[in-house]
Amino acid sequence: MSDERKTLEQRATMTDIERLRHSASHVLATAILKIWPEAQFAAGPPVENGFYYDVDLPHRISPDDFEKIETEMKKEIKANHPFERIEVSRDEALALGNKGRLAALGERPEPSKFKLDIIENIPQDEKISLYRSGDFIDLCAGPHVMRTGNIGAFKLTNVASAYYKGDENNPQLQRVYGTAFKTKKELDDYFAMLEEAKKRDHRKLGRELELFVLDDDVGPGLPMFLPRGTAIAEELEKLAKETEFAAGYQRVRTPDIARESLYKKSGHLPYYAESMFPPMALRAEGGKKVDVETEARSIEQADQLLLESLQKLFPRLKDPDYLLEEFERDFWQQPKQSQIFLEKSAIATVFSKSKWAQLPQPDRYYLRAMNCPHHHKLFAALPRSYRDLPLRFAEYGTDYRYEKSGELFGLMRVRSLHMNDAHIYCTPEQFADEFNAVNEMYLKYFKLFGIEKYLMRFSTHDPARLGQKFVDEPELWKQTEEMTRNVLKNSEINYVEVPNEAAFYGPKIDVQVWSVIGREFTLATNQVDFAQPRRLNLVYKDRDNTDKTPICIHRAPLGTHERFIGFLIEHYAGNFPLWLSPEQVRILTIGDDAKLIDYARSILRELRAHQVRAEIDDSSDKINGKVQRAEQMKIHTMFVIGKRDMEANAVSVRVHGKGNLGARPRTEAIAEILQAIKERRS
Repeated sequence: MSDERKTLEQRATMTDIERLRHSASHVLATAILKIWPEAQFAAGPPVENGFYYDVDLPHRISPDDFEKIETEMKKEIKANHPFERIEVSRDEALALGNKGRLAALGERPEPSKFKLDIIENIPQDEKISLYRSGDFIDLCAGPHVMRTGNIGAFKLTNVASAYYKGDENNPQLQRVYGTAFKTKKELDDYFAMLEEAKKRDHRKLGRELELFVLDDDVGPGLPMFLPRGTAIAEELEKLAKETEFAAGYQRVRTPDIARESLYKKSGHLPYYAESMFPPMALRAEGGKKVDVETEARSIEQADQLLLESLQKLFPRLKDPDYLLEEFERDFWQQPKQSQIFLEKSAIATVFSKSKWAQLPQPDRYYLRAMNCPHHHKLFAALPRSYRDLPLRFAEYGTDYRYEKSGELFGLMRVRSLHMNDAHIYCTPEQFADEFNAVNEMYLKYFKLFGIEKYLMRFSTHDPARLGQKFVDEPELWKQTEEMTRNVLKNSEINYVEVPNEAAFYGPKIDVQVWSVIGREFTLATNQVDFAQPRRLNLVYKDRDNTDKTPICIHRAPLGTHERFIGFLIEHYAGNFPLWLSPEQVRILTIGDDAKLIDYARSILRELRAHQVRAEIDDSSDKINGKVQRAEQMKIHTMFVIGKRDMEANAVSVRVHGKGNLGARPRTEAIAEILQAIKERRS
């Protein structure tokens, strides 16, 4: 489906703000035409946080042009033109397009080429509508606000290049972006949020706070955590292990790779192949080195011409280490004409009659993109009874997903990820309680991290794509979707239902959360799986001594370390609560007197004996410099120690973002630190 067709469908369910922004895109096109009448327009939909319009124009629009474009837009808004819907026949629409009247202020010598192409792709039975505002008429399904004067406050934001319909074989257009709100205050608040978001960008803070690095030699999308970032990751893992232990989970460990056969049995291949790294081909057990030339000579049909041709095309034929799989790989890398020649030269006969055909095929291994197949094998490793269920396997496994390079983004979209993963095997009767318990775990975490706005996206399947995107089990889809829907309704959790976005093996919930500055993140998932347990023949003995297949729930309440840490960096702006802070306490000495240093180090030893991440700055620098460095690194708590503190067996406490809290007895200050960490105070 084309981008334009998608936008036509999306418009039927536009929100009020999307309707306003869609109307602003028409006003943008009108303004551009007032300045550059030759402009040709393609699509102009509302998008997240704004709108755009794609324009074909010899003049290269730049931010320097925004002011004059906005001036014309303001004139159109002040004119308060009504948005008038006009239904036309296909012939009428084509006639207008050929006259250059679509996405234009009047008839023009050049036809409206992009609009004509869009009309050709509109189904024959679909109504065609135009919208008029002032002199501007555009091919559009709507809807719009009543009048241009209803648009409110707007601002153009940037311009980029975009291929028509996203196809690099099509013309490259200029995409002019903007945003619009009902009021000036909302617009100002939005840009203030963007400025705050820049300050909180996890990539920027990750560098400044020495949390993680991305290195070209290691590879794109493969983050490495420095000690400070590792401290956060380990605190999250500790939290998850404690929470899951209390909830009856059992921890397991599995390898980072597996044979291709496992992913075929689980069903991930071919459904998930594009998201997996290419397989590794290893010599099969029992495989032998093959002298390919000798094998070829042993075949009566292989005449001298064939052998000479093979030797020219495959110089390694005389190499005794040349393997069958290498020969096959080299064959397919030959130019097409060489492949045709080889086929005509009875190459198929060589393969079919040689000993190559009897050799074991090379083993193919994949880096795992998910933990579930391994966990299913652990379930199958022992006889299971209904008494064993629910069985909950948890693992912080490392997964690898081959995300497209253009989609990689700091810690938010990576190729190596540490998943807070678990799989729950249960009976149908246990499903509701188990699924709800997972959702309750989400809510507990949200409260701990101060996440106040969240939404469960309940994703279902598309019956038309069974056997393609989704496993072909229509009755099980209906049953599990209804079970999931009932749990969400009964628990009164805020959710929306989204069609055609389920996992290939069952319905799922994606957890959307918003940080304190309003940025949205997909944080975690809770999925129902009725397919893999059947494919891998997972069974348990029921009360009647018959074999039954368990339902599996895939869940990851904290998602991945990478994305969750990226979220937390921006959520807290790097000002982590004490329990999560990479460096929880830094001791700063006033002066370098030997006795003072000994006193400070004794406090350091005491803190570290209680597993507090504490450091000491006992340099000869002035105290103001030490405090400034600690504040820059967003150290949660500072113990400032001078001669008076030492004599009173006390410390002066300073907290990042709060300033000096005064002197306290040493034992009291340390006890307070330990209690705050234990309670994971925010």
